[in-house]
Amino acid sequence: MAVTFAVTPRTGSAARSQRGRTRRRVRRNLTGWAFAGPATAIVAGLSIFPAVWAFFISRAKWNGITPGIPVGWRNYEQLAQDPDMLAAARHTLVLTALFVPASIVLGIVIAIALNQKIRLLGFYRTCIFVPYVASAAATGILAGFVFNPQFGAANDVLRHLGIPPQQFLESPHQALYVVVLIALWGEVGFTSVIYLAALQAIPRELVEAAVMDGAGRFRVFRHITLPELRPVTVFAAVWQTITAMQLFDLIYTTTRGGPLNTTQTIVYYIYELAFQTQRLGYGAAAAYLLFVVTLLLTLGVIWYGRRRGSEVF
Repeated sequence: MAVTFAVTPRTGSAARSQRGRTRRRVRRNLTGWAFAGPATAIVAGLSIFPAVWAFFISRAKWNGITPGIPVGWRNYEQLAQDPDMLAAARHTLVLTALFVPASIVLGIVIAIALNQKIRLLGFYRTCIFVPYVASAAATGILAGFVFNPQFGAANDVLRHLGIPPQQFLESPHQALYVVVLIALWGEVGFTSVIYLAALQAIPRELVEAAVMDGAGRFRVFRHITLPELRPVTVFAAVWQTITAMQLFDLIYTTTRGGPLNTTQTIVYYIYELAFQTQRLGYGAAAAYLLFVVTLLLTLGVIWYGRRRGSEVF
């Protein structure tokens, strides 16, 4: 009996202590959710509900005013045969194929340059990042003045170099490439900053050991720097791919899809379908198709990165 009375109080005390810790943990969780819950509910409601609603709209013929007419998967079938949709997809693919590799290469080059010990380094880093902070609408309006064929600064520079003036955004053969150039000017600051952070995170011991073994700058860059930057490259490729696939505001403020629809991307085509021609069901189907393609491309890049040993996500 003495042993029983000696053990029971300890057991009861431990149980009470455990219940107290559990109550405190539950109280802390409830307090945290009391602050974060409303914002989380608003964000989820503004993203999940419109996505589900858009899916039902995509299977109907609806102009936003009269009741919708269910058409099943007919909108998706028509997208596969729509020449304007195919042209917009081709333009988006070209823009993505040019923009993503160029932004990564320029980001690495600029990050390496900004990682050196030079005067006014903070000023240069700020100048590189400022275009990314500026809105794409402001960037597009400014670019419209710079690349204006009549009085733009770009043609003034070409005249001083003895090169004939160009049409730039008004030329069907040049407009898409100029849009890529403008997008690079606005987005390369992002890749430069993340590559700069990755360069500063590379262990200095690895570089010093390679230099002591006789490796030059090129070999250090190839065998140490690039492998260490691989996870960041996978992330940058995914991010910039999504950015290119969803490019809209820059197109809207520069070319409006012209000239002759040569810069009409998928997102801008969706905007025209939904808000200019009032074909909301057809536009929602195109938006869902863009989502699926973007998701597949993102998963493909992540799979390739993991296959090469770059765990990012």
